[in-house]
Amino acid sequence: MIPAAGRGVRLGPGAPKALRALNGTPMLVHAVRAMAASRAVSVVVVVAPPDGAAEVKTLLTDHALPERTDVLVVPGGATRQESVRLGLDALPPGIDIVLVHDAARPLVPVDTVDGVIEAVRDGAPAVVPALPVTDTVKEVAPAAAESAPAGSAAPGAPEPVVATPDRSRLRAVQTPQGFDHATLLRAHEAVVVGDGATDDAGLVERLGEPVVLVPGHEEAFKVTRPLDLVLAEAVLARRRANDGF
Repeated sequence: MIPAAGRGVRLGPGAPKALRALNGTPMLVHAVRAMAASRAVSVVVVVAPPDGAAEVKTLLTDHALPERTDVLVVPGGATRQESVRLGLDALPPGIDIVLVHDAARPLVPVDTVDGVIEAVRDGAPAVVPALPVTDTVKEVAPAAAESAPAGSAAPGAPEPVVATPDRSRLRAVQTPQGFDHATLLRAHEAVVVGDGATDDAGLVERLGEPVVLVPGHEEAFKVTRPLDLVLAEAVLARRRANDGF
């Protein structure tokens, strides 16, 4: 499943992030192809902007996708969690493993997708690809900004550091995140929308179910800023040169 109902404001005005062109092809198409590249994926559900489902369906019809993979397009909700739940409702019967993948990670390699699926097949209820954190990370005190009078804190103002986590225990998570279907559905039914979880694995954590990590890949980065588009274009150029992609 690919939730693609967001606007992607950090990339600036214009089309939703998922519809921005990457090497002349919308990122969403790259993301669908990345999921469909796995022979274990039989159906891809794309959760489109509520008012753009028809446009997305036409877009996907106009681009070549593997024939062995069915692609369904459904309108999304106001939040990512609502959109994923609508995508779950649209899944055909008999699906035991569900992947949830960011449309903004269009270049995830098929080996990463297969690795997540295999870990769920081996019994993990929730699986997340991740990379070690290479930067030192500082924890700041959000209360300092929250308690300041309105208008008194300028953007970029100094923030007090309260801790430096041990980065050897930190991981930067990616997608696709993989789940036992029943577990993910139960998590969406049990956790209130807007309750603070920022990904689907976080919802499962709140159930008390185990979440495991598998190796991610540096090319599964999230395209969020204009500079990320430049990097993504460079990755595609290298793939074309090396692999004929």
